[in-house]
Amino acid sequence: MSDPLIVVAGGGGFIGGHLIGSLRARGRGRLRAVDVKPVAEWYQSFPDVENLVLDLREKEHCYRACADAAEVYNLAADMGGIEFIEHHKAACMLSVLISTHMALAARDAGADRLFYSSSACVYAADKQTEADVTALKEEDAYPAMAEDGYGWEKLFSERMHRHFREDYGLATRVARFHNVYGSHGAWQGGREKAPAAICRKVIEAERDGTGEIEIWGDGEQTRSFMYIDDCLKGIDLIMHSEIEEPINLGSSELVTINELVSMVEDIAGVRLKRRYRLDAPKGVRGRNSDNTKIREYLGWEPSIRLRDGMEKTYAWIREEMTGR
Repeated sequence: MSDPLIVVAGGGGFIGGHLIGSLRARGRGRLRAVDVKPVAEWYQSFPDVENLVLDLREKEHCYRACADAAEVYNLAADMGGIEFIEHHKAACMLSVLISTHMALAARDAGADRLFYSSSACVYAADKQTEADVTALKEEDAYPAMAEDGYGWEKLFSERMHRHFREDYGLATRVARFHNVYGSHGAWQGGREKAPAAICRKVIEAERDGTGEIEIWGDGEQTRSFMYIDDCLKGIDLIMHSEIEEPINLGSSELVTINELVSMVEDIAGVRLKRRYRLDAPKGVRGRNSDNTKIREYLGWEPSIRLRDGMEKTYAWIREEMTGR
């Protein structure tokens, strides 16, 4: 019991489950994973980890989650892919209860450090109107015009963590995630991100013999996607750095959605007819991560090739769908 206690809020989610697995593999102290879902519904769970089912929107649950914690990683939020974010703005903003109560609980537990997972959705919309987008620097979040709902909650919570550091001396670290993907995450149901959705659609088209794939928008919108292994390394480096400002954590490998579809088709060995749904949610026109600051601070940036990560993600989703 003398080992430091590490708490991962959102430990039953995609990134949280991988983070628990990584900490566990590295022998990083005692581990406590917390999520609102029943443990049977977690993407990953481990029998030698303290797994708690708690609704972290409730203050008393956050205090229970953070009791005796040395380090706290707050990845908990009600969120998903673009369809969920655009149609559940109030639910996304209610995650501010989690952010607020977890910060209070970490402070009062005497935690050494608190990591908060923000998002590229904090960036001003008028800087993301072209597919040929200029990569987003950290200062581009201001003047503020964040993505409605989810982005505003993240931007507010960033500021709150800054003031917890300034006013209370709690060492807070904030990373702005850019489109994390990989195995052991959502691939259907509306909460999945584009890489997983495209993998599923290609597999369905091949399996059902339709030979057709639906693409939201015209397919020319651009994004960068970061593989989960790069995300985990970045979380660890940022958490244990002296970086006090919010910092980008994302790949700078920019692709169009059409190019991502072609990549998955190539991995699957198929060619599909494309049907474009122009009235579907599609988010900003272009978004990419400027990694100048993370290179300056850490001498590192996410570097796993999209093709390599997508091959692994496709194989996992195909296995999941075959099993079902």
